[in-house]
Amino acid sequence: MTVKEFYEDSYGSLGFKAQRKYPNEELCRFMGRNFFDYPIKGRSDIKILETGCGSGANLWMIAKEGFDTYGIDLSENAIRLCKSMLDNYNTTATLSVADMTELDFVDDHFDAIVDVFSSNCMGRAQHGKYLSEVHRTLKPGGRFFSYFPSKNSDMFKYPGNAEFIDTDTLLSITREGSPFFGQNYPFRFLYPSEYRNEISKIGLHPEYIEIVYKSYRQRRELMEFVVIEGVKK
Repeated sequence: MTVKEFYEDSYGSLGFKAQRKYPNEELCRFMGRNFFDYPIKGRSDIKILETGCGSGANLWMIAKEGFDTYGIDLSENAIRLCKSMLDNYNTTATLSVADMTELDFVDDHFDAIVDVFSSNCMGRAQHGKYLSEVHRTLKPGGRFFSYFPSKNSDMFKYPGNAEFIDTDTLLSITREGSPFFGQNYPFRFLYPSEYRNEISKIGLHPEYIEIVYKSYRQRRELMEFVVIEGVKK
């Protein structure tokens, strides 16, 4: 199953229950560090794109704070729900059904591009294309934020009978008991040092790196996330 097929079905059958309804905490911290000091009246000049925006759990917050907000997702059902989410909060964003490896925006366009647990849904080659597109469409001095699963997660260390697409990427999550068991699409993991190297290679300075630990199933499963912020040189 492709990522698009999985999420068309998931959002189509579950609606808003397919995703959380409130923003990722680390994304809120990113926004607080870099953009919340801007006067409200000047925020409409700051362009922020979320790639893989889903049903809008993060996007409504960015739009509500007054920024010029954009969102793309592979799933038509996700974008339909995202529009409804934005309407619920009486705000708007520019939304489109699109592939994050082929961003339909001009060079040097965005002040920030954010990725919350989305770009991991592809193998090494595709993820490399995505990061190149991030670099191309960010303004000089623009910021990239990503919340990404680490190889220190039990899901990666104990994959069960899952096949590997490459040394970083599982074809799907097949071990019963894994937090995302049944996610039938590629799932990539990176050590913090590996992610730092990847964004450095494309010309983003890794300005901020942290680790977030989460447990699942009454602490029987540990998952580690890399929180990384890169600045276009």
